[in-house]
Amino acid sequence: MRVGYSCWGFLGPGVVDTPDGSRAYRRPLIDGLTAAGHEVVLVQRNRDLAEAGLDLRGQYTFGGLPDLDVLMLEWRWPLPGRNTTPCGTPGHTCDLHRQTELLEHYTRACGTPTVIWDLDRQLPADDPLRALPNVTVCEFALHPTPGATTLLCPVPDTALDAADPAALAALTRPLSLVYVGNQYDRDDAFDRYFAPAARHVGHRVAGKWPRTERWPHVTFTGRCPLAEVAAIHRQSLATVLLLPERYNAVGHMTSRLFEALLAGCLPLLPAEFVGGEAFVPPVLRVSDGADVVQRVEQLQRMAGTTEHADLIAACLGLLEPMRLSRQVAVLDDVFTTLTSLSPRR
Repeated sequence: MRVGYSCWGFLGPGVVDTPDGSRAYRRPLIDGLTAAGHEVVLVQRNRDLAEAGLDLRGQYTFGGLPDLDVLMLEWRWPLPGRNTTPCGTPGHTCDLHRQTELLEHYTRACGTPTVIWDLDRQLPADDPLRALPNVTVCEFALHPTPGATTLLCPVPDTALDAADPAALAALTRPLSLVYVGNQYDRDDAFDRYFAPAARHVGHRVAGKWPRTERWPHVTFTGRCPLAEVAAIHRQSLATVLLLPERYNAVGHMTSRLFEALLAGCLPLLPAEFVGGEAFVPPVLRVSDGADVVQRVEQLQRMAGTTEHADLIAACLGLLEPMRLSRQVAVLDDVFTTLTSLSPRR
């Protein structure tokens, strides 16, 4: 099928000053759809070229309002002062305007089968789009919004197949605890899990954290390029998966899990995360900052041992349901069902 893919982000490394967390899996997913026989057209602005100077037009097709069999949107929502301002206003981003144009042209006017991938759980449960017969909403969540389909965060097959638990366990890891990611809606989890532990173990927080006054003892190092994410995790023994409550309540797991694990950095998962047994072994569940310190100290004692390698292997095994090829198969089914049921005008 010809799939129009809407994303406000990059396929390549992009620029440092962006919260585009989907770069960990966006390009592999698009390549996976292409390998499965679909033709993918990128229908948002070519930010790789416009902002990062990376010309991918020889590998991917961009732009316009082409004829499509399916429209797939990485869902964008109003961000006051950014995408809600008039075009041309300083600081304006046009993702929301373009998404509205795509929805009006394809989803509403043409009846084009449309997949909304609600990566941040920002589409209201009562949004009228959910009721349209030509729309399917996909979410990372194990327990998605009624009517939505679970499409797990895709782990690239090649990266998962290449991960070697023994080699990862053998790496020297000078940092005990790390978090790579931005602050958005994570203050409560940070207060409960990371900040208390940071008083007792070597640590680093990389990402956009503009409000840090309440944690003067924590080492914040600012945003880092995409290429450094794996390197930071390879130097670190463990991370805490800090997730907003709207993620915890439904088992919505992000790419932070596999970004850390593929580098051998073991994920500590808060106990309130629903369905956590699907993602980490029980020994890596934590209830508070004291638990985090205890688990880190246990990992320090086992670092480099066969037990350490076995624990990494157990975690990698739990990534299997998230394998990209399995998620492409889910999308294939969604596309087929939508195109068979959706009325076209």
